[in-house]
Amino acid sequence: MTNDIYKIYHNKFGIAFKWLQPVSKQKRNKVQIVFRDMGFYLTHKEVQQFYNCICESQESEPCSCCKTDCDTRNILIKTPSSKIDIALNAKELILVEDLIKGTLFQLDLDDYLMNVCKN
Repeated sequence: MTNDIYKIYHNKFGIAFKWLQPVSKQKRNKVQIVFRDMGFYLTHKEVQQFYNCICESQESEPCSCCKTDCDTRNILIKTPSSKIDIALNAKELILVEDLIKGTLFQLDLDDYLMNVCKN
């Protein structure tokens, strides 16, 4: 399978990659981000939106019972899809943030190298 994908970024919680031979035209320019038991096909812009949602959730103050039990999935994160929100605990939130931030960094670097540095 590793020959079928271009791995963008991974950590111990998940992976972001592009299929080298996309199954459909709709998925050609999308990144697949997989963590826990979920997989998302997102454009570069949607990955940025997802990162913004994660940052917003980190700014909200948890309730007192949430501070004491960090294994409870008590943080609700919006996703780029208006129909899907996900519940994470504090540890997972940090790992998802790293996954999305690392993915954005690599996508921006790839764009820079492909478009700006062609000369």
